[in-house]
Amino acid sequence: MGTQPKENKNSSMSLNVAIVEDSLKIRGTLAQLIAGAPGFDCVCTCDSGEEALRLVPKYTPDIVIMDIQLPDLSGIECTARLKRLLPKTQVMIFTVYEDNDQIFQALKAGASGYLLKRTTPAEILEALTEIRQGGAPMSSEVARKVVQSFRQDEPARSPEVEQLSRREEEILGLLTQGYVAKEIAGKLSISYDTVRSHLKHIYEKLHVRSRTEAVIKYMQ
Repeated sequence: MGTQPKENKNSSMSLNVAIVEDSLKIRGTLAQLIAGAPGFDCVCTCDSGEEALRLVPKYTPDIVIMDIQLPDLSGIECTARLKRLLPKTQVMIFTVYEDNDQIFQALKAGASGYLLKRTTPAEILEALTEIRQGGAPMSSEVARKVVQSFRQDEPARSPEVEQLSRREEEILGLLTQGYVAKEIAGKLSISYDTVRSHLKHIYEKLHVRSRTEAVIKYMQ
């Protein structure tokens, strides 16, 4: 069974996270990571999709870390159901699977991020923060698979894309090649915060809410 951590007195100031993971070891490691990080609060953990559907809505977390391979219903189905119950709660997939079918099913179900389980603890915390700020973090391998699936020889430029500045279009172009924000900052010799600011403007101009949606809109 999952656990219900003690309520954090400063939870209103924290990023509240729920964990849905059937592996006791991984679940415990994630809970310890979240609970021990400043500005984060682990509000509950669940070991199955059915338990998540019962427990997570009681806590209305900001983000749910979701495994795909669960003992009852899949994490993808659980994500879809939770999004109907909690449309403002974001879901970050955390799994060993990186095949295109699983990735796109998860994104279609409403996931905002997709990390592989070999992701480092620091990168997990960074991804959670990025989701809260409106981003869509993905492991580099996953991002490149998404981009490759939507790549076209001669992408059409939509009216929204025409509104982008030269720098914004340059950053969007790097996104379509599968680069993440940190990599873009390095390639353009600008700060990570500057890239994030440009991404925010890109999302606003394209009327999208995530990197994945921006790439799709650019490539279509």
